[in-house]
Amino acid sequence: MNLLPLYRCRFTYERSWNVPASGQDAKETQHFLLADGRCEGRIAGALVGANHPRQRSDGTFEVNFQGVIETDDGEVIYFDHRGYGRAYPIGRRQIVGAVTHLCNGEAYQWLNDTIAVSTGEVRTDGDATELVIDVAELVWAPLSPRGHLGPR
Repeated sequence: MNLLPLYRCRFTYERSWNVPASGQDAKETQHFLLADGRCEGRIAGALVGANHPRQRSDGTFEVNFQGVIETDDGEVIYFDHRGYGRAYPIGRRQIVGAVTHLCNGEAYQWLNDTIAVSTGEVRTDGDATELVIDVAELVWAPLSPRGHLGPR
């Protein structure tokens, strides 16, 4: 398999809410966050979305983020991002995930059957927090004729 960069998105959460769990799971919290930002790269445009992650008792967020990218050339691309917002390291928490896209516009229809992967950071500086995420297309490649991935 190969990775082909698609875009880097930068966004902030403009509004947010959370509800702590009660009962046995009292250390977990359900969040609802409204995002506003921008994507640059092969896909460029304004990003708006809503993330509604569950924060586990170990501090990890289970990313559940949907929204749209309004491209600079006038198309609308829906995205669905799932993964983890790790609780470490403090000040630059790690994000890893998988992303699917959906678009009716001819220029981006190729996205409709792709899988993308993401890696990023939650960058905190004082009271300011910005999320920066790189998204890359996972490109199919033939399997090794030996039937394994190689040495471990």
